Amino acid sequence: MQATRTYLELKEPTQFKAAFGDFPNIAIARAPQPSPDLYRMCYRTVGEAFHWFDRWDWSDEQITKHLADPGIQLFVATRIAGAQQADLAGWYELRRVAEDDSVEIAYFGIVAREFGRGFGKHLLSTAVRDAWALEPNRVWLHTCTLDHPNALPNYLARGFTPYRTETYEVDSRS
Repeated sequence: MQATRTYLELKEPTQFKAAFGDFPNIAIARAPQPSPDLYRMCYRTVGEAFHWFDRWDWSDEQITKHLADPGIQLFVATRIAGAQQADLAGWYELRRVAEDDSVEIAYFGIVAREFGRGFGKHLLSTAVRDAWALEPNRVWLHTCTLDHPNALPNYLARGFTPYRTETYEVDSRS
């Protein structure tokens, strides 16, 4: 199966049009020492519907090595469902790119039950805020034609500008 990937960027913080919302039952926090199980749960829960399979079969060792990279930061959004329960609402991974002093929002997504609530705008606003806090020259990300149909419109509405597209083959796992 083929897909088209679009790369988008923000070249300065003022280019970003934040859209924070009111989500009092959702906490977003950096996971300072995420476990492979947490990473795998975030990746698979959000990504399965959108053909995120490039890291699907990573071993605990591969995930641990990836997360040990000081340029990687994992943020997890959880919806407080009860006194003792918190359910995944979304997540994002920031990756510092030393070659051009940028920060990539390497992975970003929300779980299906959060669709249609404006939470994607809020989580993206949080991710971009956290990326700019690292003081890069630019913040960038990519999306593809297999992602949620609101992904690209959300990025464009927040001020991201496209700078490259490419077509590639996707592991469909069918």
